[in-house]
Amino acid sequence: MEINNLVDLNNLRTAPKLSNTQVKKLLEELDAKISNADWITIGIMASSDMEAVDVLQSISNKYSFIKFENLDALHADGSVFLKGNQKTGNVFVRSENGLGEGILITCQFDQDNEDSNTFGPLPLNSFK
Repeated sequence: MEINNLVDLNNLRTAPKLSNTQVKKLLEELDAKISNADWITIGIMASSDMEAVDVLQSISNKYSFIKFENLDALHADGSVFLKGNQKTGNVFVRSENGLGEGILITCQFDQDNEDSNTFGPLPLNSFK
């Protein structure tokens, strides 16, 4: 399957291997989506809590307006699903077996008449 746009990721359970060119193109598209959103939530499927926190920090480094609290307090054993909410700054992590790996970003809106959209899964190293 060819990945040219964010929508091409929609039916995948795990992030595909992508070239640097593909990642760059997808991130440019994602930047436009994020800039139009009021706030985002981030879901990270990873093999460990430390890996998920590292990925979340790489996203915060790219988007300086996205900050999260209490990352040092997060802990879960084995494969995990981490969820960060930009609006509240809260982050939660839970053990979750059977997931793929990747980053899911949901663009949220304060107005009910605008639908949120989830993009991904993007590779875990997309923001490094």
